[in-house]
Amino acid sequence: MHILAISPGEGFAPARWARVAASGVDALMIREPGLEAGDLLRAARWLRAGWPDLEVWVNGRLDVALLAGCGLHAPEAYPEVDPARVPLSRPVHDPAQVAARRGARQLILSPVYPVPGKNPPWGPAGLRRVLDGLPRGAFRVLALGGIDPANAGSLRHPRLDGVALIRALWAAPDPGAAVRALRASWAEPR
Repeated sequence: MHILAISPGEGFAPARWARVAASGVDALMIREPGLEAGDLLRAARWLRAGWPDLEVWVNGRLDVALLAGCGLHAPEAYPEVDPARVPLSRPVHDPAQVAARRGARQLILSPVYPVPGKNPPWGPAGLRRVLDGLPRGAFRVLALGGIDPANAGSLRHPRLDGVALIRALWAAPDPGAAVRALRASWAEPR
């Protein structure tokens, strides 16, 4: 199970970010639209220096991703980027988008469950329908949107590599305990 933590857009707070980075997640996406390029670059370099095994992604800033040596998450309206230039992650909010985004290293399908201010949720059955049509191993596939330790295990599918989370980690009193609970939920027999 691959767990991607997505920063909540509340600025760079090193102590809080350290708790999430050290929680056992596999990757962290910096999604901080309020930060200037220099601050994003400092945050990305800080993460890479402190947690060298942590995969780091920057949302929407190719310049920062290239300078920091990390991946780029190209949001919905982002111009096309050659995936040979930088590790590329793309969102999928509509199943029809999958074919056009197959060149990415990572696809994030969302929202699975209801999330304030987002599109109507796909639900577990809708997610499974999309996953059933995806080729195995061509790119990493993560689910996002309202996922927590209580429902993560019900999403398991041979083509789903893991989950991406915001509130379930950043609002958790103990992000490490949340990660352990997610992994236990994922490992439970269905």
